[in-house]
Amino acid sequence: MDTPISRAEHEEFCRRMESENQRLKDENDRQNARLALLEETARQNAAMVANVERLAVNMENMLKVQETQGQRLETLESRDGKMWRKSIGYLVTTVIGVVVGFLFKQFGM
Repeated sequence: MDTPISRAEHEEFCRRMESENQRLKDENDRQNARLALLEETARQNAAMVANVERLAVNMENMLKVQETQGQRLETLESRDGKMWRKSIGYLVTTVIGVVVGFLFKQFGM
């Protein structure tokens, strides 16, 4: 330090350094706020991904349940159809039997 600085120069340097330090502090605060927002967004995204995965599993389970219900419904519907066909068959057999019996009686057999 060959040439000492004056008091005014020193105070100007201090003011500039304080100003620069304040600017850096403000910038750090802004960056910290942005990081906090990004971290919160990342947490929300992770939570959303977990919810979507649970939803997908629930949808798969619902699909399996619907398939089994569809099979059961088809079985129930076909059962009614079988019963109806059986009843019609018995009715037709009875009518044919009555007609044949009537004809045999008319011809004396």
